[in-house]
Amino acid sequence: MVPVLIMPGIGGSGPDHWQSRWQLLLPDSRRVSVPDWDRPELDDWLKALGAAVELCSAPPLIVAHSLGCLALAALSERRPRLHGALLVAPPDPAGPQFPAVAMSFRAFPLLPFACPSIVVASHDDPYASFEFSTGCARVWGSELCDVGALGHINADSRLGDWPEGQRLLRSLLG
Repeated sequence: MVPVLIMPGIGGSGPDHWQSRWQLLLPDSRRVSVPDWDRPELDDWLKALGAAVELCSAPPLIVAHSLGCLALAALSERRPRLHGALLVAPPDPAGPQFPAVAMSFRAFPLLPFACPSIVVASHDDPYASFEFSTGCARVWGSELCDVGALGHINADSRLGDWPEGQRLLRSLLG
């Protein structure tokens, strides 16, 4: 069985977020734990994500949301063995809504992932334009999934268990 690591963004994805719901639904999933979800530091998040990957019995599939996508992009530069990556709503560090508290994430690598990956993007995400997300998918070598207008694809989007996202996850699990 492929281990699934859940990498939230800033705030850590509360109980109504699809990531938290998936954690309950997926028997071999585990949430990455960082020192502080509200005051993110890229180095801390990279250490936590790298350690979580190392603890897996097999190359994991990482499900990242928002700022977690930028942490995963930074980790991918180190070429860890990953089964796949589902990157949902990567935020634009140059965008007007990017949180000032997350400045350490501004310079993230734009290199191809060494595993299959999907970038999921919304047309009305306040943290990134659809064009930014399309560019990320292109340089990361990821498939792009256009979900229409779902905001930041978070708890405010009222996705529940997000069946469409689960379908994308299953496609990466193979």
